[in-house]
Amino acid sequence: MDWTADDIPDQDGRTIVITGANSGIGLEATRELARNSATVIMATRSTERGEDAADDVREDVPDADLRVEECDLAALESVRSFAERLEDVEIDVLINNAGVMAIPRSETTDGFETQFGVNHLGHFALTGLVLENLATDEEEPARVVTVSSGVHESGEIDFDDLQHEESYDKWDAYAQSKLANVLFAYELERRFLTADMNAQSMAVHPGYANTQLQLRGPEQSGSRLQMAAMKLMNTVVAQSAEMGALPTLYAATAPEAEGGAYYGPGGFQNMRGTPERQASSDRSYDEETARRLWAVSEELTGVTYDLPEPKEEVPA
Repeated sequence: MDWTADDIPDQDGRTIVITGANSGIGLEATRELARNSATVIMATRSTERGEDAADDVREDVPDADLRVEECDLAALESVRSFAERLEDVEIDVLINNAGVMAIPRSETTDGFETQFGVNHLGHFALTGLVLENLATDEEEPARVVTVSSGVHESGEIDFDDLQHEESYDKWDAYAQSKLANVLFAYELERRFLTADMNAQSMAVHPGYANTQLQLRGPEQSGSRLQMAAMKLMNTVVAQSAEMGALPTLYAATAPEAEGGAYYGPGGFQNMRGTPERQASSDRSYDEETARRLWAVSEELTGVTYDLPEPKEEVPA
């Protein structure tokens, strides 16, 4: 299919929460959602950068309905505070978009390895904390869209060293966190179905999009060579952030998008092009691993979901 932002249906009256909305595909998704009359709550680590991003969107969409809120996924206290400020907000779509990639080992405020803590645990906690806010009484199902990466295909959940304390490879840690995203998205869908809840969960990946995400690792490592190489790749190989946002926008808005699905660019090596439904890695469909990761995530974050555990296999 050749689905583009021009195909986004009218979002008037819908409220969409998106993390990492101040840059990259999060910013471009915010722009297109606002252009189609959605109310967008921009969850950003820095409200200053969030307000700058909101001003950027308003230059294109003067009547954009935007609300900037602080939400630092590297600090569970910040995630809880953000969720509390949304107590009276009915959420039609939650987009778990923010992330960090291939950075030197560091830890979040709560002592988690940063990539696992931000990319997975922060979003796991946020989704659980706003679960009751999802607009499940509406005719159209509420949606939770979790942004993963094609790199998840090389990922493996190392339950013996989840925080990579014994050994650390920045790409292995990133791949683990992105596999966790897909496992979470599928398990959440199974629990929605078991609870007969009017909600859908799906995973997406942007392919290779030209954003600042790729530059943070070399920047934090202080490697000029890696920085130059990544900038060259972004220029020569990557598609635009606008194109990278399309799988997210499709999952969030397209009437035909399905719960339990995985969407990504359908072009060259799934790195570029318009969105299509794809198969994720074999490991991502392992329901035993997904249930175990869920239980560990509840224990680590202290966030529990009022959803039943699936009693039997439900196709992802």
